[in-house]
Amino acid sequence: RSINPAGPTPSQSRFQVDLVAEAGGDACGSDKTPGSDCSPLASGDKATPNVDKTAEQVGVEDAKGRFRVVNFADASQHYCYDTHTNTYYLRTFGHNTIDAVPNIDFYRQTAAPLGEKLIRPTLSELHDEVDKEPFEDGFANGDELTPAEEAAAKEAAESKGVVKFGWVKGVLVRCMLNIWGVMLFIRMTWIVGQAGVVCSCAIVAMATVVTSITGCSTSAIATNGFVRGGGAYYLISRSLGPEFGGSIGLIFAFANAVAVAMYVVGFAETVVELLEVAGATMFDQVNDIRIVGTITVIILLGISVAGMEWEAKAQIFLLVILICAIFNYFIGTFIFIESKEKYGFFSYDAGILLENLAPDFRGETFFSVFAIFFPAATGILAGANISGDLADPQMAIPKGTLLAILITGLVYMGVAISAGSCIVRDATGVVINSTMTDDFKCNGAACKYGYDFSSCKPVNGSQSSSCKYGLHNDFQVMSVVSGFGPLITAGIFSATLSSALASLVSAPKVFQALCKDNIYPGIAGFAKGYGKNNEPLRGYLLTFAIALAFILIAELNVIAPIISNFFLASYALINFSVFHASLANSPGWRPSFKYYNMWVSLAGAVLCCVVMFVINWWAALLTNVIVLSLYIYVSYKKPDVNWGSSTQALTYHQALTHSLQLCGVSDHVKTFRPQCLVMTGAPNSRPALLNLVHAFTKNVGLMVCGHVRIVKLNSDMLRYQRWLLNNKSKSFYSPVVAEDLRQGTQYLLQAVGLGRLRPNTLVLGFKNDWRSADMKDTETYINLIHDAFDFQYGAVILRLREGLDISHIQGQGIVQTLTLADVCFFLCACCGVRVTADKTSPTAPLNVDDQKLLEASRQFQKEQGKGTVDVWWLFDDGGLTLLIPYLLTNKKKWKDCKIRVFIGGKINRIDHDRRSMATLLSKFRIDFSDITVLGDISTKPKAESLTDFAQMIEPYRLHEDDMEQEVADQLKADEPWRITDNEIELYKAKSNRQIRLNELLKENSSSATLIVMSMPLARKGAVSSALYMAWLDTLSKDLPPILLVRGNHQSVLTFYS
Repeated sequence: RSINPAGPTPSQSRFQVDLVAEAGGDACGSDKTPGSDCSPLASGDKATPNVDKTAEQVGVEDAKGRFRVVNFADASQHYCYDTHTNTYYLRTFGHNTIDAVPNIDFYRQTAAPLGEKLIRPTLSELHDEVDKEPFEDGFANGDELTPAEEAAAKEAAESKGVVKFGWVKGVLVRCMLNIWGVMLFIRMTWIVGQAGVVCSCAIVAMATVVTSITGCSTSAIATNGFVRGGGAYYLISRSLGPEFGGSIGLIFAFANAVAVAMYVVGFAETVVELLEVAGATMFDQVNDIRIVGTITVIILLGISVAGMEWEAKAQIFLLVILICAIFNYFIGTFIFIESKEKYGFFSYDAGILLENLAPDFRGETFFSVFAIFFPAATGILAGANISGDLADPQMAIPKGTLLAILITGLVYMGVAISAGSCIVRDATGVVINSTMTDDFKCNGAACKYGYDFSSCKPVNGSQSSSCKYGLHNDFQVMSVVSGFGPLITAGIFSATLSSALASLVSAPKVFQALCKDNIYPGIAGFAKGYGKNNEPLRGYLLTFAIALAFILIAELNVIAPIISNFFLASYALINFSVFHASLANSPGWRPSFKYYNMWVSLAGAVLCCVVMFVINWWAALLTNVIVLSLYIYVSYKKPDVNWGSSTQALTYHQALTHSLQLCGVSDHVKTFRPQCLVMTGAPNSRPALLNLVHAFTKNVGLMVCGHVRIVKLNSDMLRYQRWLLNNKSKSFYSPVVAEDLRQGTQYLLQAVGLGRLRPNTLVLGFKNDWRSADMKDTETYINLIHDAFDFQYGAVILRLREGLDISHIQGQGIVQTLTLADVCFFLCACCGVRVTADKTSPTAPLNVDDQKLLEASRQFQKEQGKGTVDVWWLFDDGGLTLLIPYLLTNKKKWKDCKIRVFIGGKINRIDHDRRSMATLLSKFRIDFSDITVLGDISTKPKAESLTDFAQMIEPYRLHEDDMEQEVADQLKADEPWRITDNEIELYKAKSNRQIRLNELLKENSSSATLIVMSMPLARKGAVSSALYMAWLDTLSKDLPPILLVRGNHQSVLTFYS
């Protein structure tokens, strides 16, 4: 189409919106009927982001790749568009731009079930030249999903007719059913008898406080982003990371599986008691429990496998029965029936309430009674455990969980008060009021009704009563009080079956989410889901097997405390997650639920830990050992996940805080660390240099790999960081773009680092090819050393006989295109994820020299064995020449090497100089095996050595005496590296010293593992680059690996405490 720049008509806005067509042509055909959807996307296809081009390029040209062409509005045509879809871009300010307006689909994760992820134009596409191919930089900031998450998300997105629950059916009902367990009907009255009304209310209140704090913490995490399936495991793992989440997820799923057995056995015991009363027992009591329990769990499995919809209907039915049973009890408390008096029930009476206010512990304590009650409050995560089946988890979990805690807490409190107000602690079950006389003294609350239950009181230190009725003695007293006794039995059935059903559903759901994340090996098969709701059928069968095993054992008294502790450990970590996330102060922590406090959450975590030990100390210890063991395993395994946990956020926060604190502390000699800027170029091109420096900086000081690029930066940074991380090099990679090597190095010397975390030592590889290379490069190389000293850096040069650069062998000198795999590798590795390197070996056969070079490049990766590190400390540079070998020999690979020290001295003072150096080294607390004093350094070198040196420098001499002054001056100006005759004469003694030192090195250190030697200095502007390079070459040639070291002459060693 042609472009019509005409202004907007009255029906058009200047903010014109166009639909995106899949091909050129009109957006709407002329044959569209009114009211029809004239969008070409009406078929259900979702458009990818739209990109406009400049006005001159707009036309019928199809968009390339993932982008679509959007044209300016044509006033002569009518366009139908829907401003509520994601198939357009909003044009602002009358300009046609490829910039995208804000859109929620840009922020989705890949294949997210809530909608399709769109990809905004990259910065390269907006900024780079038109003819340049855009750089695909992959996913930023951990937006990508793991393969398992992506597969699950796609399944969820493709599912049709998925059953999703609201907050009532999905959370409130489940939580209330789980909290209103069998404890409500058969233990609550006993707790009142033991602890009294006041302490019973305190016990309920304490449990409610713990669960309320945990509920608020759960709500905060659940509203901090989209929640997937997995319940407590998902909440903890995405907040604290896979280490805590993986350990808690496994024991939480197991606890729910065993809880099925606990609840089913409770149901079976009640059924067997009824069978005994009816005289219909099958075998003995234990086997009858096994039979009834097995049949029950099979039926529950059938309901669960039938689908979440059937399970939800069963839960509603059970809740109705449970509520009717509760109302039946409360109604019964108001109905006075004379026949119930002998069982201790007298309806509401102030005297009974006063008598039951105080505790009357019989073989129990406050905390033991609390330990018995608290498992009743461990059902608050029943709704969160099926988070994947909730229509809106962010709304449902907070509302349903907190309301369930409130309702159930009030009911428990009401039962405690009502039971303490109308039931006495002991009753005989026998009518004896007719035998009472006026002379008989009765002091119980039942006396005014004509009953004397004093004979039921324990005597002679006994903790048990001879009577069978009352709060203390009858667990089924609620059936006596209720209006219709069998309804209480139905309530017990409902409570046990609903709790068992909820646990039978929760365990597979949590375990399925755990398996999808591939945290533990060998369990990936349980991640598979079936049907429209992605039901974990394999998980159901595994849960059934575990529950059946414990049902057949039928001895759960030992297992029960462990189960409660597993739940409490989950609660503690949920509370700690909120505290941890708030402490990290990450911008990503923005829960919409605001009614939480980080310190209250921390208190909740501590309370959960205390309650664990109150319930059962050995079970608490066992739980902690299991969690710690699983945590250590997951930490070691380092699963391939990146969830942006608060652990990462807190690590950054602490690093930033400590970096700022360091800035406020001045340098001190005792805290000096060698922090090295290593000019490696591409880090994988000089591995020997990298490995040696890493050996003495690992866990001690900073190491930065500097790389000066003469061309434009590209994706190499991610590739080289990948190489460093995979080789376990604790170092940073810092590339810069500059016009030449010296300028780039100056940039790095000035800008690399942060605060006190900045280099203080420049490390270079020796320039082996200086005699054959362009002397301008040699001039630049020498100037790097001068620049380091100008910036108050120390300087270190490493020389190997074979050389350092292996880029021509491995092909690493060629800039490669970054792939998406490289990006993902870098993102994972930065978060501590273990990744496998691509190990490639040279395909072409190597010549002898290259083979030796490759072997030499690996020599610092292996154990060095029993050798020596010879330290030639000829000049005092502050101690760096001595500190580096000391740090090296403290490392595992160098621990068998001994330090030998060589110093200069006079022949007539050798013993004195040796003792003086030994004293100094002992004050520095540096171990050494030998000290050698060289008294013949000033001896004239051998004639052949002098001849070799003269031949070395001959091509670089100026020979100004053989030419006119003007010509000599011009040549020196054009080639400043040339050596003048005057310079040779002036520094003859220093040149001879380097020659002589090389001879001594060959005599004394030819078998050393490493030589560390003081680097000779050359005054800038006085000594030419060629002469200085000749000194360095002469000094270090034909030797084992040698480090030339020169500190910045600030002390780095001290013998003061």
